[in-house]
Amino acid sequence: MIKGIKDVFFDLDHTLWDFDKNSYLAFKAVFNELGVCIDIENFLEAYRPVNLKYWKLYREEKVSKSELRRGRLIDTFNKLNQNIPVKTIDAISDSYIAFLPDNNYLIHGTVELLEYLNPKYSLHIITNGFEEVQNRKLTESGIIHFFDTVTNSEEVGVKKPNPLIFERALRKSSADLETSIMIGDNYEADILGAESLGLQTICFNYHKEKIPVHNIQVSDLIQIKNYI
Repeated sequence: MIKGIKDVFFDLDHTLWDFDKNSYLAFKAVFNELGVCIDIENFLEAYRPVNLKYWKLYREEKVSKSELRRGRLIDTFNKLNQNIPVKTIDAISDSYIAFLPDNNYLIHGTVELLEYLNPKYSLHIITNGFEEVQNRKLTESGIIHFFDTVTNSEEVGVKKPNPLIFERALRKSSADLETSIMIGDNYEADILGAESLGLQTICFNYHKEKIPVHNIQVSDLIQIKNYI
């Protein structure tokens, strides 16, 4: 067990909120609404690595929010040899963002874990996701009441793994570095970012990455109960 923890900081997407399932349902609804005739499974197989690439570029300040939203779709359709007009690309992008919080499936064990932690610790969110979407996800998934603070990269002006976003979250929550821990799925953004400031961490290894053995990692959220 990790002793002395008072504040627990969580990432949201892929950690608590089931981004893959909810994204699938959002694209399915968008393609149906806009009459885009493409197999959703083939689309997502091409889209997922492209999306990860663009989010890495976004974290590194190499693309803007609008470039991410448009570029990931253009590159995906190009991979599939689909010639989609930019006007349609932008319509898909806007509709996807609108539809995304309509489905709010959570990662298995999320509610059980939060109910276990809530009486013991102050809970917080640190997210790189778009502010207008993340707040809806938390509210409509029914978990926002568990969290004392939500820190979003857009309000800070930098993204994880930049230590400034973790510093802002600590100030916002009045939490102490020594008694706080960060839990997230992305090793680069959540774990290395938090460690650069001196935060303790637990990696929810959702992506089944090979990470250093010294890092605490779990494959199921409920396993976190064994550590805090």
